[in-house]
Parts: sequence; structure tokens; C-alpha cells
Amino acid sequence: MIDIENYCVCKQKYMNEDLTSLIKQHQKDIWEWKQKESQWTRDKNQLDGNKRIIEELSTKIVELGKKVREAEGETSIVKAVGLNSPEVKELNDRLASALDINDEHQRYNGKLQTQLTEALDDNKKLAMQIADLNTRKY
Repeated sequence: MIDIENYCVCKQKYMNEDLTSLIKQHQKDIWEWKQKESQWTRDKNQLDGNKRIIEELSTKIVELGKKVREAEGETSIVKAVGLNSPEVKELNDRLASALDINDEHQRYNGKLQTQLTEALDDNKKLAMQIADLNTRKY
């Protein structure tokens, strides 16, 4: 009977060790799954945040597209009406006239500058002649 008792004790000990190792393995598996679940939660939160950002940007892009189309429409209307309007034609005529007057003034100022330079040169020559005459008298 001693053998059977030894056998039973050994078998019980082996079963206890096996059960202990199964419990430890199960605890390790649980810990690994909790780590994975935690990472999945972080990833999901990040993806949800990115999704919200993309949705907001998409909305803004659609709104911006509408504004661009409106601005293009208004610009084409302004170009079509504005460039052919009597006011713009009058302003273009006045601008051309002002540019002509500016050209005339520049030519006139150029002539005046030439005359001024000649007059200054003549004054210097006269001053030198007077100085020569004054030195000859004495």
C-alpha cells in the first residue's frame, strides 16, 4: 500500500504543480490581453480624434470651395461689366491724358534744367571776367 499512497501523493503533487503553472500561464495571458486591449483603446481614441479632424477639415474645404466659386463668379461679373463700363472708359481716358501731361512736363523740366545749367555756367564765366577786370584795374 505504500506504493499506492506514494503514487497518490505524487500524483496529487504533480496535479497541484500543473494547476499552479496553468494559473500562472492564465494570469500571464490575461496581463498580455489587458496590454493589447489598452493599446487598442489608445489606437481607437487616436483614430477617433483623427476622424474628427478630417471631418472638420473636409467641411472647411467644402465651405472654402463654395467661397472660391462665389468669388470667381463675382470677379467674372466685375470684369465683364467693369471693364466695359462708361466710368472705367472715362478713367482710362483721364489716365491717358494725365500721362500725356506728365510727359510734357518732363520734357519742359528737361529744357528748364538745360537752361539753368547754361545760366549757371554763364554766371561763373561773368564772375571770372569781373574778377579779371578788377585785378587789372589795381
